[in-house]
Amino acid sequence: MKIGDKLRELRQRRKLSVREVAVRSGVSHSSISLIERDMISPSLDTLRAVLDALGTTLSGFFLDLKSTLPQSPFYRAADLTEIGHAETISHRVIGLDYPNKSMLVLHETYAPGADTGEAYAHSAQEGGMVLSGAIEVTVGTNVQLLLPGDGYYFDSRLPHRFRNVADGRSEIVSAITPPTY
Repeated sequence: MKIGDKLRELRQRRKLSVREVAVRSGVSHSSISLIERDMISPSLDTLRAVLDALGTTLSGFFLDLKSTLPQSPFYRAADLTEIGHAETISHRVIGLDYPNKSMLVLHETYAPGADTGEAYAHSAQEGGMVLSGAIEVTVGTNVQLLLPGDGYYFDSRLPHRFRNVADGRSEIVSAITPPTY
């Protein structure tokens, strides 16, 4: 089942209109409609807001979505679930079907010029390492250019933002605990 189909099913089970979910989540009704029709991929923050309005979490939503995966400690590239904007910023979840996860592990890919947008905060800790390219990471008032092999670890309650400043694509492997997505 696709993300849009699952969101629509969840919304309809709760007997909510697209407009009601829009008001509750702060996401425009047109965006929710496009997401439900799989015409756009929501950002993590947008999806989290919609799921909060529907009374569920990102991890619960995706666990239900991928419940057919065999339980295994190994994950092939084809098994990773995309939860970002595949065209600009890809966030592929490693181990989505793992029960009772205490961390979220992501393979992140940023297109040239891709930016997570306005700094955001959430209750967790994050760490990661740049695999390729050049990523400008802002945490609070600190801004640092990270190159391959460089890493970061911070309290996610500080507003933070990621921006690809390389001419080509940049990649990061990251972990967030507890899993807020």
